[in-house]
Amino acid sequence: MQRLSALHDVPTLHNIQETHDAIRSMIHHTPVLTSTLLNDIAGAQLHFKCENFQKIGAFKMRGGASAAVRLTEAEKTRGIATHSSGNHAQAVARAAQVLGIPAYIVMPQNAPSIKKAATAGYGAKIIECAPTLEARESTLEAVVADTGATFIHPYNNYNVIAGQATAALEMLADMPAPDIVMAPVGGGGLMSGTALTTRYLMPQVELIGAEPKAVDDAYRSFISGTMQVNTTIDTIADGLRTNLGDKTFAIIQRHLDDILTVTEESIVEAMRLIWERMKIIIEPSCAVPFAAVLTNPDRFAGKTVGIILTGGNVDLEKLPF
Repeated sequence: MQRLSALHDVPTLHNIQETHDAIRSMIHHTPVLTSTLLNDIAGAQLHFKCENFQKIGAFKMRGGASAAVRLTEAEKTRGIATHSSGNHAQAVARAAQVLGIPAYIVMPQNAPSIKKAATAGYGAKIIECAPTLEARESTLEAVVADTGATFIHPYNNYNVIAGQATAALEMLADMPAPDIVMAPVGGGGLMSGTALTTRYLMPQVELIGAEPKAVDDAYRSFISGTMQVNTTIDTIADGLRTNLGDKTFAIIQRHLDDILTVTEESIVEAMRLIWERMKIIIEPSCAVPFAAVLTNPDRFAGKTVGIILTGGNVDLEKLPF
């Protein structure tokens, strides 16, 4: 497997293309799907990049693999560590399994059981903590101090961003030239990577992020020009409860054209439409950009839109419909 040098600055197009080549054996080239009925409902031509079909069931595999292939031999010996409520945890665990190295994952006690089970299934050691960011970070700090493992941040890491950027690289090659490219915004790793790839390859395309109103730190940060934080995590879109990092915020602030926010009710409705009409399983977080399209029909009327569906790891015991 090709080893790449670690990135310490914003990934270039060459970095993203090189990353894509290096991680091919660790990821799926996921399909771009369309639905005539959803196009009719939206009044736009929608092209969904289905990262719900990605290995570990989410786009996070790209970032985890990208960071892992940049480890030195000494770092591999000590293993890798992270904190995550789910998909990033699985990505780091799976990347470690492929490389045959240890993985230490700090997960909040209330993380979805399906994601805990999958992470353990990849051979990672799970360390549980209280469901707060402070508890995650302090527990991880102790794990790293004890093991010497390399911390792979879930999103605020240029190596991770370069991996997430490869989803848009595939999508833009597999669909007609878009007018608009969209992704949901949580910590911003996917949105910043998507923004970089799109700006490098198709600078004229409009870039729009989407976020729940209940956790709208990215929207408020984008509007104000200074980083804001969420005061609650009260959203069904559990993958978007995190705050932006300084690296992701800088890229988003520079390259995005807009961030749209949506209600919880619109997220559930958009999720249900995709389940019912496209016959695919997606997480609530995936539905946020589609909810933004449905909520703002005039903004998207007649446009060709590329949307990244981020993952499909759903707790079937807790469906919202």
